[in-house]
Amino acid sequence: MLRTLCRIKPKHGCFTQGRDIHLSSIVQSKVAVVLSGSGVFDGSEVHESSAVLVHLSRGKADISIFAPDIPQMHVIDHVKGEPANETRNVLAESARIARGKIASLASLTAADYDAVIFPGGFGAAKNLSSFATEGANCSVHSDVERVLNEFHAAKRPIGLCCIAPVLAAKVIHGCEVTVGQEEEEGGKWPYAGTAAAIKELGATHVPKNVTISLF
Repeated sequence: MLRTLCRIKPKHGCFTQGRDIHLSSIVQSKVAVVLSGSGVFDGSEVHESSAVLVHLSRGKADISIFAPDIPQMHVIDHVKGEPANETRNVLAESARIARGKIASLASLTAADYDAVIFPGGFGAAKNLSSFATEGANCSVHSDVERVLNEFHAAKRPIGLCCIAPVLAAKVIHGCEVTVGQEEEEGGKWPYAGTAAAIKELGATHVPKNVTISLF
C-alpha cells in the first residue's frame, strides 16, 4: 500500500491527491520511475515500487526506470534489522526491481518524459538525500535535484510516495506535500515527525488520511 502520494504542480507547488490521476490519463504517456535501491530500510520499498509499476503498466504507460549510480549509504540486514558489513551500489540494487531494465539517473531529462515518480523507502532519505542523518539540514543528490527542478520547470507531474516528499520539500521552495498526518495517533502514523521537518525546509505540509493506491 502506498501511504502517501503527492503530485507537485508548477508555480505554487499545489498538492493533489493521487485519486485525481486516472489510468485513462496515462495511456501512452512516458513515465520515469526513480528508485533508490532494493529494500525498505536501505533502498526503495519493494511493495511501493511494485505497486507503482503495476498501476502504470495497467494504464499502458511507457515506463522507464532510473537510479543513481552511487554506493548506498549503508546496507541493512533486513532479517536482523541492523547494518551489515558490506557495500552495495544503488543502481545495481535497483536493477533487481527493474529486472535489469534500468539506466543511470544521470541520463534522465524531463524533455523526454511526461511525468516522474519516486517510490518511498528509506533509500529516498539515505541514498537520494541525506535526510535520514541530517533532517532539515540535508542535501539532495545532484541528479535528483536536477530532475525535480527540470520536471517542475516543465510543469510536468512529480509523484512522491511515503518519505520521498521530503525531496521536493528541500528542492522546490514553497511546495505543498504530505506524509499523512502530523500526529502519530497511537502509532497509526509512525513517521508523523517528518511533517515538522518538511515545514523547516520551507514547504507546506498538508495533513491527509492518505491510504490509497496510486490511481
